[in-house]
Amino acid sequence: MNIPHSARMYDYWLGGKDNFAVDRAVAEAIVQAIPGMRYMAGENRKFVHRAARDLVAKEGVRQFLDIGTGIPTRPNLHEIAQQIAPEARVVYVDNDPIVLVHARALMISTEEGRSEYISADIREPQSILSDQVLAETLDLTQPVGLTMIAILMLLSDADDPWALVAQLRDAMPSGSLLAITHPTADFNPAEMGQAVAAATGAGMTLVARTREEVRRFFGDWELLDPGLVPVSSWRPDEQVDNPEAAYYWAGVARKP
Repeated sequence: MNIPHSARMYDYWLGGKDNFAVDRAVAEAIVQAIPGMRYMAGENRKFVHRAARDLVAKEGVRQFLDIGTGIPTRPNLHEIAQQIAPEARVVYVDNDPIVLVHARALMISTEEGRSEYISADIREPQSILSDQVLAETLDLTQPVGLTMIAILMLLSDADDPWALVAQLRDAMPSGSLLAITHPTADFNPAEMGQAVAAATGAGMTLVARTREEVRRFFGDWELLDPGLVPVSSWRPDEQVDNPEAAYYWAGVARKP
């Protein structure tokens, strides 16, 4: 309760109430640095909906591993997927106990599908991959939609996040897809720099990365059209006037 957590900060930006004073304080400090932060959080969430929809409807994905889930905000990934394919299965992963409580209460699957939750940390990929819940829910001989939405920014370069993501990619079968969003200073270095300083001052790790640094997370997987683009530009339902108003890179790639 005394340490800010990104999941609860996102909940605050999205208008939720599942956050503490310390989360609101840091979230507001970042809003002071980036006045469009609430808009950015919303655009990031819209990407999740579009990516989930396309992975199910256009790529035939029927199972997902969502790492860095955050506090449930409807519609959740499994709800989007199961609207199209009721048999879709999703395993959510996060390391915040509050997320666990809400996930168990709100992430209710269709009868045909399945929605499960693992309490684990992305810094320990093998603990995720070896979890019994994952083994019982997902078939790792069939393509998986692996999603890491606004989570890799919480890993410092010293954590070698590229190696951590590579472990997860390597465990996925051919035909799997990886969806990532990641904040960047490429569009507005001054505002993002102030946001990073605010987070760092509160004891959080927040790393903004360049387009090339984000591209490395996909390894040798093939980026789907339109490639690695500003989050608002990834297959938008409606064109936005300024895609770079949301300071995230976003992309989806397929494993050969």
